[in-house]
Amino acid sequence: MPSYRTGEVVKLLEARRGLQRVEVDLGQGPERAYALPQLTGPVELGLGTGGWHVVHWNLERDHWSEPGPGHIIKGRYTSIQSDVGSTEEHLEALAEVESIDGMPVVVAALHSQLPAVAAAFRAERPHQRLVYVMTDGAGLPIALSELVATSCAKGLLDATVTCGHAFGGDHEAVSIHSALAVARHVAGADAAVVVMGPGIVGTNTRLGFSGMEVGSVLDAAHALGGVAIACLRVSFADGRDRHLGLSHHSATALRLAARERALVAVPQLPTEQAARLRDDLVAAGIDRRHELVDVAAPDALELFARFGLEISSMGRPAAADPALFQAAAAAGVLAAQRADGG
Repeated sequence: MPSYRTGEVVKLLEARRGLQRVEVDLGQGPERAYALPQLTGPVELGLGTGGWHVVHWNLERDHWSEPGPGHIIKGRYTSIQSDVGSTEEHLEALAEVESIDGMPVVVAALHSQLPAVAAAFRAERPHQRLVYVMTDGAGLPIALSELVATSCAKGLLDATVTCGHAFGGDHEAVSIHSALAVARHVAGADAAVVVMGPGIVGTNTRLGFSGMEVGSVLDAAHALGGVAIACLRVSFADGRDRHLGLSHHSATALRLAARERALVAVPQLPTEQAARLRDDLVAAGIDRRHELVDVAAPDALELFARFGLEISSMGRPAAADPALFQAAAAAGVLAAQRADGG
C-alpha cells in the first residue's frame, strides 16, 4: 500500500510533455520522484511535496489539474480525476462517424512490442501515417512510457490517442471505437496500432489478465470497417510454460474474446520455432477462428539498430527473445501492406 510523505523538490532531472523527473528531499537526503503535471501542475525547485517516488500532491496548488477543454473527466470519481476533455466532443464532423474506411489496425497486448510494429511499418511505408492508440488496460499516463516518447521522437509514430481512462495523448477519446475514429479522421492515420500502456496485469488464470482486451479491440476495428490485425505474443525465452511458444494470453484472447474473424500475423522464425508456433496455433483452434497470414518481415533486431532503439521486455533485452519482436514486426508489415488496400 502507498504511504505519503511531505518533501521538497531540490533538483529537476528531466522534463518532457506530461512528465517531470525530480530529486526530492524527504528528510534523509535526495531521492528520485516523478510528477505528472497534468494532475499536479508543474513542480518547481523548493516546492514542498528505492525506485521512483510519485509526487501525489502539489502543496503550491489548491486544485489537482487545469480545467480541460470539455466536460470529459478521466479517473472519474477518484481524488485524482483529471479534466481532459475529449477530441470527439468538439468536432461536429465526428458526430455521425461509424467507419474508419478500411484502416488497418494492429492490436497487441505487450507495450514492449509497440516499437517493433512501428519500426516495421515505417520501414515499409516511410511516408504514411501511423497513429498509436493507448488503452487503459495497464498504466494510465502515456507520459510514463519511454517507448512512446522515443518512438515519437524518432518519427516512428505520427500521433497518439489515449482512450478510456488513459490520458495525456495528442488526442483524448472516450472509447476504443471513438479513439479509432479520431486516429483515422482527425490524426489522419493510414494505419493504427493499439496496445495498452506499460504494466500488463496477469493472475496465472485463464481469464484474469488485461491482455484479454485484445479480443474486444479487434472486434471494434472490425465493427468500424477496419482491417483487424492480431499481433501474437510469442516467446522462446520465457521460463513460464504458459508463455512459451504461443502465449496463452494470445491463444485465449483470440479464441474466446475475439468474436469476429481477424487477420493473424504469423512471423517467419527458425524452423523449430516456426513449427512449434504453428502447432500451438492449430492446437488452440486459431487457424479455424481467424485467418493466419504468413509474413516475411525485416529482422526486428536490425530494425531496432537502424532506428537507434534499445528495447527490452520482461527484463530481457530484445536479443534474448527475438521471436517476441519478430511477431510484432510481422504485424507492422501486414498493416503496411493492407494500408495500400492490398
